[in-house]
Amino acid sequence: MKIYNFAAGPAVLPLEVLKNVQKDLVEYEESGMSVMEMSHRSQVYQTIIDDAEKNLRDLLDIPANYKVLFLQGGGTLQFSMIPLNLLKVKAGYINSGHWSIKAISEALKVGYVDILGSSEDKDFTYIPRITNIPEKDLDYVYYCDNNTIFGTKFNYVPETKRPLVCDMSSCFLSEKVDVSKYGLIFAGAQKNVGPAGVTIVIIRDDLLDSPSNLPTYLRYKIHADKNSLYNTPPAFNIYVCGEVFKWLKRIGGLDEIHKRDVEKAGLLYNYLDSSTFYTTKVEKESRSIMNVTFNTPSADLDCEFVKDAEKMGLVNLKGHRVSGGLRASIYNAMPLDGVKELVKFMDNFAKKHQKG
Repeated sequence: MKIYNFAAGPAVLPLEVLKNVQKDLVEYEESGMSVMEMSHRSQVYQTIIDDAEKNLRDLLDIPANYKVLFLQGGGTLQFSMIPLNLLKVKAGYINSGHWSIKAISEALKVGYVDILGSSEDKDFTYIPRITNIPEKDLDYVYYCDNNTIFGTKFNYVPETKRPLVCDMSSCFLSEKVDVSKYGLIFAGAQKNVGPAGVTIVIIRDDLLDSPSNLPTYLRYKIHADKNSLYNTPPAFNIYVCGEVFKWLKRIGGLDEIHKRDVEKAGLLYNYLDSSTFYTTKVEKESRSIMNVTFNTPSADLDCEFVKDAEKMGLVNLKGHRVSGGLRASIYNAMPLDGVKELVKFMDNFAKKHQKG
């Protein structure tokens, strides 16, 4: 039975990439070694990480005055590293849900935080529109672009003259981004880019200077100066990310993948909007095309939905423990056929349980 994996992360990877990785697993390009066992100081691996960075720069058109770092620790470590490196007096944060709250909590351990806006009043079912940011004394402005738990997505870039910091973990490489608008972008790889264990940071050169009393590993400049090789990196995982970057370039880049993502999300949202059985709480202008959240008429039916879906090869549709309900994560690598099968199952499930 074919399995379609709707997990929020670690998430589905392109089948073509998995097959290439399988082919190279025992021996990478006549090196006599697997990437998993070769030295990260070898010329072979240097080429792998250099190519990964180059292809990422090509995909996002990253300006020359930005460094690309391949780090560890996930987005969770970035919640701490960002204020440790950038927060001198005060930072501004937009609260759009669970991951923003975690980031705010870590920043408060370092300095002062201004909450510039929040959607907590409606249980994070919309993205707050922030204008006229009070920039005095702000070292940076922070937001999470796409919210996996609640299924929301910023449809605008906050305007500020202060360095803009963005968590793009769950929408990274799903569309073109003007990197020059940001001081720092970070993304955990395990949503759209590769296996868990790699965190990509794109940081403007002028933000690299950090307090000298920080522990060495927590300083962005250390990693930038050593080209992400200060210590042993998650070498194999970076290699897989590099293969995903190549795949994206082969299929037509971010314009093409965004077109595919919009088509998949449109199919699912159109069905939800036409249904009298399912509901989705997210306001239309704030809908994510990566994570679609919805509910049946009851929590018991939500549980039954998940169990029945698994029998049909549609797995990991249970909502996050914070929000409950149901969630379909339809990242770049989810094929259109997977969403079609999901909609077909949803329709049959609704007909089976619809009253009247």
